Parts: sequence; C-alpha cells; structure tokens
Amino acid sequence: MKFQAIISAPFGKLGIRCSDTDLLGIEFLSGKTKVQPPTSAMAKTICVELEAYLADASHEIDLPFELDGSHHQCNVWQAMLDIPSGQTLTYGELAKKIGSSAQAVGQACGSNPIPVVIPCHRVVGKTGLGGFMKHAEGDALDIKRWLLAHERR
Repeated sequence: MKFQAIISAPFGKLGIRCSDTDLLGIEFLSGKTKVQPPTSAMAKTICVELEAYLADASHEIDLPFELDGSHHQCNVWQAMLDIPSGQTLTYGELAKKIGSSAQAVGQACGSNPIPVVIPCHRVVGKTGLGGFMKHAEGDALDIKRWLLAHERR
C-alpha cells in the first residue's frame, strides 16, 4: 500500500493516504516501518494535525476527509465524531443513538478507514475494552488503551 506520508507515534507509525484535497486513510504500522516525509501539501497538513493531537489530546483534529463505506458505516462513523475526547460510549449505546445493533456498530468501527480522526477507540464493550481495528487482542488493543489514556490525561 502506498502512503503519502508515514509518521512516528508513541505506539508505532501511522501511514497516511490522501488526495490533494482530502484524508482518505490512516493505517497503524509497525514501529520498524521507516518514516516517510509528506509528498504533498495535504499530506503535510495531515501530519501536522495528527502530530498535534499525539502531543496534546485536547487538540481537535480539523481535516477534510472522504469516506468510502456503506450508508450504515457512514452513519456510525459520523456518530463517532460526536463522542468528546476523554469520553466513551459502549457499542450498544452508540447503536441505540443511531437505531442499529451493537454488533453492526462494532463491525463498522472495525472498518473505520481513518482511525484517530474518526475516534473508533472511544467505542468500548459493555463489560470491557472491546475490540479495535478488527482485533480482539494484541497490539491493536494496546493502541486503543494508549489513545484512551492519552485523552484522559
């Protein structure tokens, strides 16, 4: 997968895909991945916004983005944008807000193309952390834990 930039994060690297006008995707990468400087003005803007958030969770990321998903996925992703930094909702609570099921919300969370910007990490299980980026354990959950702790500092 070709990225327009790769930046360092406390939990590894972030691969950034964008057009000349919009953020298209963010992917969590291994810490061993090489940093790649931005290849465009938009990629540079995205890097600046993400680095500001990673340094200070109170920074509200303000980026134009383009979402490619089903009607339901886009509804879930849009609803996640309303969850304030430092707060969480359960999959069931978010489902109730949009008239869906907890399982369908979880599936949409796992398909989120721009994690961090669309804060799927703020959606948790009823009795625990829940999954993250289609993973129920491992490094992905460590990233979710880091993001939640970062926002609560």
